[in-house]
Order: sequence, then structure tokens, then C-alpha cells
Amino acid sequence: MNLGAFSISLNVKDIHKSKEFYEKLGFEATGGDLSHNWLIMKNDQHIIGLFQGMFEKNILTFNPGWNQDAEQLDSFTDVRDIQKELKDKGVKLLSQADESSEGPASLMIEDPDGNPILIDQHR
Repeated sequence: MNLGAFSISLNVKDIHKSKEFYEKLGFEATGGDLSHNWLIMKNDQHIIGLFQGMFEKNILTFNPGWNQDAEQLDSFTDVRDIQKELKDKGVKLLSQADESSEGPASLMIEDPDGNPILIDQHR
């Protein structure tokens, strides 16, 4: 099962302080909108999303159809196929993709420690 590009989405208290901190670690802003309290930062192949006031917990995020540079892949495992495989393995879905649809869709699961995992396909 190929889950696509990986990033972590962090729930931050002060996006400006967080931006400054991660810049000290060599991250650079590559997307987002500070005025709307979200920012995507990258250091080589490592991606962090900073989100202020948008969700309660940090979220592990996978993007089927993208590589680590957010470039579209020619071949990838569709989120609905990933969802079917997870269901077949008995993984509880917190939210799921419409299996009759095509294109962008997402699902949410949780690991045994309560960490949310978002599988979010944009194409």
C-alpha cells in the first residue's frame, strides 16, 4: 500500500513564533497563508504544516498521488483502494471517502494511541 507524500500537520498556539522556530531548523515556507493561520514549511524532503486554531491534535498526513515535492505521480494507489484495504484489515475509519466517487477524497483513521492519521488525495 503506497500512501504517497508524508507530512505532519501541527496544531500551533502562535503561528508566527512557530514559523520563526522552524526557520531556525532550516525550514522554509513553501505554501499556505499566514493571514489565514496556516503555513506549509519544507526542509529538503521533510514537510511540516503549521495550523493555528484549525484542529485539536497534531495529524499525520499522507497524500496519495503526490511525491514529497507535491508533484503529481503518474501512477498511485487511489484513496478508495487504500480505504478498502484498511477495511479488509479491520481498521476502524473515523471518516471515509465516497467509494462511488472519483478524484479528490480523504479518510481519517486513528492509531492505537489516539494519533489522527489523514489520508488526503487532492487529485
